[in-house]
Parts: sequence; C-alpha cells; structure tokens
Amino acid sequence: MARRAVLVAMASALAVAVACGGGAGAARPDFGDGRLTLSGSSTIAPLVGEIGKRFEATHPGVRVDVQTGGSSRGVADSRRGTVQIGMVSRALNPGEEDLTAHRIAMDGVAVIVHASNPIASLSDAQIVAIYTGAATDWSAVGGVRAPITVVNKAEGRSTLELFGTHFRLDRTAIKASVVIGENLHGVRTVAGDPFAIGYVSVGTAEYEKTKGVPIKLLPVGGVEPSNAAVRQGRFPLSRPLNLVTHGTPSPLARVFLHMATSAAVDDLVEGQFFVAVGR
Repeated sequence: MARRAVLVAMASALAVAVACGGGAGAARPDFGDGRLTLSGSSTIAPLVGEIGKRFEATHPGVRVDVQTGGSSRGVADSRRGTVQIGMVSRALNPGEEDLTAHRIAMDGVAVIVHASNPIASLSDAQIVAIYTGAATDWSAVGGVRAPITVVNKAEGRSTLELFGTHFRLDRTAIKASVVIGENLHGVRTVAGDPFAIGYVSVGTAEYEKTKGVPIKLLPVGGVEPSNAAVRQGRFPLSRPLNLVTHGTPSPLARVFLHMATSAAVDDLVEGQFFVAVGR
C-alpha cells in the first residue's frame, strides 16, 4: 500500500509538471525575472513555503518569496500589485469580488489553554465573558483561583475575524492581556503561561502539541478541534485557506497556482496538519 501511495504521488506530480509546461520538449513559459512573491496570512505561510521549495526544485531559476503580515496584507498587496499572489486564511468577504480565490486547504480555529489547566471545556458564553472582561479569574468559569491571561490576535488577522464572528464579539469590546500576530506566537505564549487562553489555527496547534508543546485544545460547541472534524464539516470554527489574485495572473503565478491547488501537494498540506481539499 505504501509503494502504491508513492507511485500515485509521483504520477500526480508528473501530471502537474506536464500541465505546467514541464514535459519533455515543452516550451518553457515566459517567467520574466523568475521571482514570485506572496504575502499575507501567517497561517498559510509555512505551507506555501514548502510548496515553494518543491516548485523551485522543478523550475530551476525560479525564486519563491513568502512574506507574512496577516490576511489583510495579502488582500491589500494583491490589489496594489506589490505581490503576484496574496495568502488569505478565510473566505473572501463582500467587497472583495475583484479578487479570485484559489483554495489550497481547509483549517479550523482552536481555543487553547495550558496543558496543566484543569478546565476541560468552556461554553460559548464563558468564552465571551473571558474575552470581554466579565470573567477575569479562572474560578469564575469552573477553574482554579488565578487571574486569566487573555491572548488575542492583532487586527488584520483573519483568525481574529473568524473568532469574533463565531462568538458574536465586538472586537472593540475585547479586553486583551497580550496581543499576538502569528499562530506560533500564540501557541508559545499560552504554553509559557499556565493561566493563559488563546485561539490559533487547529493545524498549528495540533502540530505543536505532537512536538510536546504543553497546550490543550478545547472543544467548540461540543466538538473536539481536529483535522478529522474539519474534514467532516463538523467543526464550527472552520475556514478555507486561499491564495488570491487580482486580475489575470502572470504566467509564473498561473503555473504556481496550478501546482498549489493540485493533488501533487496533498502530502505537504497534510504534513502541515491542514486538511487537503477534494480534488
């Protein structure tokens, strides 16, 4: 079975290479200076970085540059033309119809606490109380007597947008102790504080937990956060991970998008603890 899986992956990769002009004797598309720049979501960036390495290996002379800064930056940079492709870890919003979304994976948003925290679950109302400052001590939500460290995402991050929408939180009403940017920053902040609570990508949290990072993922709406739940459409805080373009993509961007949305990178998607989309 393992040998068959390898052969299938090789066949998929070969199909992509041929479709992208990489077949024997095929004319190489005009890639200009050979530089492809992407910016945006820190959730997507590690995955896109891995796809970029594979793309560079199959397209000698091409350089893929991946920059973070949040989904809002991905949208803005795409529109300004300062990058060829934006990274946006959410669905496109009303008013963004000028962009085209290219889905590369699915993910969820997990509420996390330190592994030593005895809390096993929190209701939606309790999470709202914590993030609005109505509950400032863990004893108020069934935990030990200790002040709660509220870890929140910075403005412009799609994780904050999805979290706020799901829990019907006015972002201006959130009382944060710590404001973080990238998901890994959030994981490390919670892992370093036994009384912290935060929310990050399910994929990132699951991956870091497998490496021994002391965090606990709490259920949302009674559903345990996992890739299986995201894949089955059961997890309420799920989202698409998109690459976005404005106008007609350049030949280089078009070939990269073909690979990034193909089954040839499913192993990279799953290796980053995201959910591969149906092909």
